[in-house]
Amino acid sequence: FALFLSLCRFPSNSTKSTMKLAVAALLVGSAAAFAPAQTGRATSSLAVSEIELGVTEPLGVFDPLGWLETEPEAFERRRAVERKHGRVAMAAVLGTIVHQNHWTFDGYLSKSADLKFSDVPVGVDGIRAIPTAGLAQILAFFALVELAWMPASKYDGDYGVGYFGTDIKDPEEKARKLNVELNNGRAAMMGILGIMVHDVLDGKPFIFI
Repeated sequence: FALFLSLCRFPSNSTKSTMKLAVAALLVGSAAAFAPAQTGRATSSLAVSEIELGVTEPLGVFDPLGWLETEPEAFERRRAVERKHGRVAMAAVLGTIVHQNHWTFDGYLSKSADLKFSDVPVGVDGIRAIPTAGLAQILAFFALVELAWMPASKYDGDYGVGYFGTDIKDPEEKARKLNVELNNGRAAMMGILGIMVHDVLDGKPFIFI
């Protein structure tokens, strides 16, 4: 899904309102991937094996370096890192699509610098246009998320919000949604990497366009 989005560019102008609805639908759909699973409060009957999650045929459990046997205690942290990076990458892919189509907030990003949201360049160059104070606010927000709201030390990824505010009772459905999140996150990590590389190389983040 994320790789498909990274290869597409929605048209603008004549179909702008339609595309806004499409992005809204994508936001709603993507929210499922970001909603943490309720593994922390799950009963034994609802427990899902982390090792079995993300297993894709025909590879099966892909562990070419044998870390599951030599460093089993590190698996939980690595899975947590994979899950969080996947969630961030899915947001990044969607955000890139929105910004590349010049859908921005109205008003000013920095009134003192006379910088409007619409003045921020698309792509990687956008980060250079943000004032230092704005970058500091972004970093402070990251720190708040990482240390307090969604701490990296909470490996199960359960931050108390559930799946659209509800817990998943069916273990098979729960495992399926967790698999979807992991695999979409993996695709998004490759997708956003490809977008950034092409943006830097030739200024065209979406290939074949």
